Amino acid sequence: MIKNRHLIDPMDFSTEEIDKLLSLSEQISKNPENHSKKCSGKILGSLFYEPSTRTRLSFESAMMRLGGQVIGFSEANSSSVSKGESIADTIRTVACYADIVVMRHPKEGAPKVASMYSDVPVINAGDGGHQHPTQTLTDLLTIRTVKGSLNNLKIGYCGDLKFGRTVHSLIKALSRYPDNEMHLISPKELKIPDYIKEEILDKQSINYFEHEKIEECINDLDILYMTRVQKERFFNEEDYIRLKDTYILDNEKMKKGSDQMIVLHPLPRVNEIAYEIDNDPRAYYFKQAKMGMYVRMGLISMLLGVC
Repeated sequence: MIKNRHLIDPMDFSTEEIDKLLSLSEQISKNPENHSKKCSGKILGSLFYEPSTRTRLSFESAMMRLGGQVIGFSEANSSSVSKGESIADTIRTVACYADIVVMRHPKEGAPKVASMYSDVPVINAGDGGHQHPTQTLTDLLTIRTVKGSLNNLKIGYCGDLKFGRTVHSLIKALSRYPDNEMHLISPKELKIPDYIKEEILDKQSINYFEHEKIEECINDLDILYMTRVQKERFFNEEDYIRLKDTYILDNEKMKKGSDQMIVLHPLPRVNEIAYEIDNDPRAYYFKQAKMGMYVRMGLISMLLGVC
């Protein structure tokens, strides 16, 4: 169904295809040993032009746990990019060696360009402040596993909603499932971009509310999705310093949330979630990170047609 396709945007797959992928990923999470040789003889090209811990390592771990191998680079300076090679030429070359490619790039649209020149599936692992579809799949799998459904949820997105590609992608994805309500929590300087509101929320008649404080809506949420204020997206360091600690989730704020609410975070965190929250049973961000490996195992399997 999705064999040999690219994944650049969360909207590239239908909800039926996403549901099938999530079901496969859930099966893998329960019995990973049953899938340990699915990608034997296959190679993943890992092209990371921007620093990453969880995304890069979870992709590499996913391929290895499927019995495959990994080639690539973890920073642009260690590749021919430092000599001026174009994305088109890099992907054409890597596609000669690998069966599937994952790419993270600081420039929006770079993985899309790569997919236009690639003979093998290309997965977008994050392009600037634009999209991060596999983090979205991770989030969806975590939510569905815990809540049992992706419908009829109240989701609070908190922090950097302007540059936060994980937030943009998740809003896109959850807007396709019925009866979800969005709460957008940010300072005025980091509000959700107008195009997200106009092209997704307004266009699809999604109920959404904008807040400047977590306390204004936390008692009503099923999911609180925290994000860090991203220093690397700011042109002015003074603005970053002024805004970086706007939101800090601590025990006092968590008391206002329901017992059924869960806290997610794409990680890395800086100060936005106090360490005291880690022992709260509602803290799911490290379980979420593990789900990322399973969903990437499922995605690789389906794109290569080995599931």
